[in-house]
Amino acid sequence: MVVTESVREGTSESTGARAVHEGILRRQSARESAARTYARALPIVPVRARGLTIEGADGRRYLDCLSGAGTLALGHNHPVVLEAIRRVLDSGAPLHVLDLATPVKDAFITELFHTLPPGLADHARVQFCGPAGTDAVEAAFKLVRAATGRTGILAFSGAYHGMTAGALEASGGAFDVRVARLPYPQDYRCPFGVGGERGAELAARWTESVLDDPKSGVPRPAGMILEPVQGEGGVIPAPDAWLRRMRQITAERSIPLIADEVQTGVGRTGAFWAVEHSGITPDVMVLSKAIGGSLPLAVVVYREELDAWQPGAHAGTFRGNQLAMAAGTATLAYVRENRLAERAAELGSRMLTQLLTLADDFAFIGDVRGKGLMIGVEVVEPEADRGPHEGRPTALAAIDGAGGVPAGREDCARAHGQAEEGASAALGLPGGAAGAPTGYDAALTGRGSSAELGLPGRGAGAAAVQDSDRHPRPAAPELAVAIQRECLRRGLIVELGGRHSSVVRLLPPLTISDEQAAAVLDRLADAVDAVSRGHTGPDRMHQSPPGRGRHGDRADRAG
Repeated sequence: MVVTESVREGTSESTGARAVHEGILRRQSARESAARTYARALPIVPVRARGLTIEGADGRRYLDCLSGAGTLALGHNHPVVLEAIRRVLDSGAPLHVLDLATPVKDAFITELFHTLPPGLADHARVQFCGPAGTDAVEAAFKLVRAATGRTGILAFSGAYHGMTAGALEASGGAFDVRVARLPYPQDYRCPFGVGGERGAELAARWTESVLDDPKSGVPRPAGMILEPVQGEGGVIPAPDAWLRRMRQITAERSIPLIADEVQTGVGRTGAFWAVEHSGITPDVMVLSKAIGGSLPLAVVVYREELDAWQPGAHAGTFRGNQLAMAAGTATLAYVRENRLAERAAELGSRMLTQLLTLADDFAFIGDVRGKGLMIGVEVVEPEADRGPHEGRPTALAAIDGAGGVPAGREDCARAHGQAEEGASAALGLPGGAAGAPTGYDAALTGRGSSAELGLPGRGAGAAAVQDSDRHPRPAAPELAVAIQRECLRRGLIVELGGRHSSVVRLLPPLTISDEQAAAVLDRLADAVDAVSRGHTGPDRMHQSPPGRGRHGDRADRAG
């Protein structure tokens, strides 16, 4: 009798939690704008979180490899971040101070400058911006235009720099183009069809030609902006030699070089700042996301010679966020003191080695790449020449309207929109409407043994991916959406990105443990296997496919 009542009470509580969960999702769909993105592909309602783990209102637990699109360097609610916030709240310090000096702000600037690349920290100025990376990009453009007296900006194909007007003009999905576009080197889909060092050299020569040819139609620009790793563009790391060429080209022509480190900064790529891999020192760095320790904060750091602004040339009401500065100081210091960038490089390399086996085992995995804990798996059509449903895994034949998706975050949202109803139904949730956005160096070195993650070893995957014939198969956004959905069923949150929303992205916190990393890879591999076999039926959130019981046990412990 007691057991029966306990079961009934548990069932009742579960049903009640489910009702709350579904009600919140229904109200969100009814009241929030059509511009919402992540919520469409990830129909969950987070109520508690710690580290890598999120718990939903329905009681389900997830491993979060989205991390606020790279914002959560230390994961959710890290103790040092919470303590820093509490100290400010308990001190009676003002929370809003515009751009006035405070002890909290002074401590943040001191720690930030302590981390900057050599050659910049000793001669730097910092501008606090509106609390979003896109406003910092706008500020950087204003800065170099004021300093040089020129107006044009050089940017790269596939770039993503934000959603405000000027930042969008410099991004890959721009419609009203007023920024000169240059080829960004990539190995898998090289714009010159050769890849590798040769492809990067051709991209550099193209840049030189555009700048030096008086008939190129591109006047001397005010600045060049680039991402050391294109994130939303498909997790595409720029070759170090190419970055050094860009630094040389811009320096020789007195063109300020702007490094957009909004997503790549604070240890994410295996160095504290991604430009450090190549050894370059940019003139301007745009920083946001992780520098606020999970709270909104954005700054531009630049060489003092560029400080030609007049007072008030760039302002913002919320540029004095004291809680974000305190959380940011704690995060920057923790990453630096605990050498989490080095940890990201080592663990990321091992994860890449394991993920490369997917390219050998599954025909629709075209490429695996990244730097540190910024990893992308590109999903492609398993056969190049086929009809609309021919050769597709069974579960995908019913997905309608999933053709090529244009580049850009707003178009990525449409790709997820096509699958939102399916994602909701897969979790037994009410449907809605559209979703989210994307891209390891080909020459990875020093890869650790995957046995250290408790996973089977592998040595041939890298060669299989890198020895492609330079004719990669078409992107498969519908397959990527299916993989994301299967990951969610298994309690794994991943992002999609890339030119066609066909890159599955992993952005785990830098504090992820070896066991958690193994669980992430297990769940991703199971999801890929399910899509390959057409096994996209009932929810198997905490169940393992036949023969994968060991993986399931480990995943449950990690979650």
